[in-house]
Amino acid sequence: MVADNTKILTAEQEEQLRAPIDEFVGGIQQKIDALRADGTDKVLEYQSALEDLKRDRIYTAEEKAQKRAEYAKALEKAKAVEAQNKAQISQLISQAEAYLKEHYDKDYYQAVEASAKVEAAAAQERYQKSVAQLNKEHQETLAKLTDQGEIKDEKYVQKNRLFDAKMKLAQDIQETKDRRHAAFDHKYHLIDMLRMSKFTFGETMAQRVENYKYTFNRRDFLLRNGLYIAIIVIFAALCVITPVVKGTPLLTASNILNILSQASPRMFLALGVAGLILLAGTDLSIGRMVGMGMTAATIVMHNGPNTGGVFGHVFDFSGLPVLVRVFLALVVCVVLCTVFTTIAGFFTAKFKMHPFISTMATMLVIFGLVTYSTKGTSFGAIDSTIPNMIIPRIKVLGNFPTIILWAVAAVIVVWFIWNKTTFGKNLYAVGGNPEAASVSGISVFWVTVGAFVMAGVLYGFGSWLECIRMMGSGSAAYGQGWEMDAIAACVVGGVSFTGGIGKISGCVVGVFIFTALTYSLTVLGIDANLQFVFSGIIILVAVMLDCLKYVQKK
Repeated sequence: MVADNTKILTAEQEEQLRAPIDEFVGGIQQKIDALRADGTDKVLEYQSALEDLKRDRIYTAEEKAQKRAEYAKALEKAKAVEAQNKAQISQLISQAEAYLKEHYDKDYYQAVEASAKVEAAAAQERYQKSVAQLNKEHQETLAKLTDQGEIKDEKYVQKNRLFDAKMKLAQDIQETKDRRHAAFDHKYHLIDMLRMSKFTFGETMAQRVENYKYTFNRRDFLLRNGLYIAIIVIFAALCVITPVVKGTPLLTASNILNILSQASPRMFLALGVAGLILLAGTDLSIGRMVGMGMTAATIVMHNGPNTGGVFGHVFDFSGLPVLVRVFLALVVCVVLCTVFTTIAGFFTAKFKMHPFISTMATMLVIFGLVTYSTKGTSFGAIDSTIPNMIIPRIKVLGNFPTIILWAVAAVIVVWFIWNKTTFGKNLYAVGGNPEAASVSGISVFWVTVGAFVMAGVLYGFGSWLECIRMMGSGSAAYGQGWEMDAIAACVVGGVSFTGGIGKISGCVVGVFIFTALTYSLTVLGIDANLQFVFSGIIILVAVMLDCLKYVQKK
């Protein structure tokens, strides 16, 4: 392909094309600025002065009152001038916008865009010629060499030459993108000046689309979203295969609500471990926490004497009111889970022990204690009235499970903690660079322990909800493998094991993706053991992509 170099604009030619537009709109802008000088500009000035006066501690109350009165009087005068000139300013703005609409694209932007396309094609052509020439010279040089060391050196040098050529191409392409983007952006700069940064919805969206196209990088996009795309493709394939194999559609309202219902307790677990992963840690005890919480909650909320005992003692809380038992079960779950996460957090923070070790230790302790104290017994069902009290289904909304609302509330609370509190900001700081955070005055010890405490509270809530959802049946073995699902959901959602990187929205997406995939495989009849294979592959790919992003960033 031969580029038509006559269509490539120089910077001077580009400026000449834009000059009439800048001259016309600039002339109108001067008139508008003159009309705004004693009106809108003064209004903004006096409004700012009044706000500053509220915070000012230099003046006495009388002086403040006097100045407030002066500013208010001047403000009213400025507003009167603003109102007087409003119609004339609007007319001038309309005149400038009409001119831009008629001339900007036709007389300037389209020419720059066409020039950028030709310039990009010319850059590609230069690159191909350069590569061909380099390869030819490389082959000629290799033909003259006999020493293996020299041949190896030549191949290394050739690799560097090709890399330099590729970098030159990338630089040329980026320059053409910069010129086209600057031409696009200039129009909105003029509108920004005319309207004082007030854009219509359509103009705002046009700028966002352009900025996305300008900054789009295929490699970064695939690193960020490649796993999502692959899982969506797999889920779409399952939606097609399931009706053929099982004779029932997968993507129904009932199935979607079931997926959301199953995902809700797991959301608490993922949100809890996400804070630890944000600190470049993890938690292997989640599944055992769920088993412990389920067992404790079932014992408290069981109606009548329990089918099993704890250290030989059979509990019966049926004498308490139902709501008291429900609240007591929640408190017991939260306290038990928080105690063990705090212990793991203390050892992690105090002795710089890796969370893998500290949480593995608590996992073994929890499982051993619960199994020994209950003899591995599976406790009976909870009071049948409790689920309809705590997580009823709303029949008017298509049997909507309100357990989803508990998960939504947890997401909102944890999002607020992460993004709007000092503790949340410290989480990111310690996770990103604990040494720098310590030097800046942040207590790494208390932030780490705090993250574990928060995780324990969330685990307690999650196990309590799961107990109510499943009508009890708590045992030490319940929740086995749930830690992998929670960790995988966070990693799939973009919470990086390198620390300091992650969003709550990513955790939410990760939980729904994993729950939907597991539910789909179950409906399809895939053995539960094979589902662990799928989970393992997803975790491996997710962490691999996370590592690639980290390497690229460095």
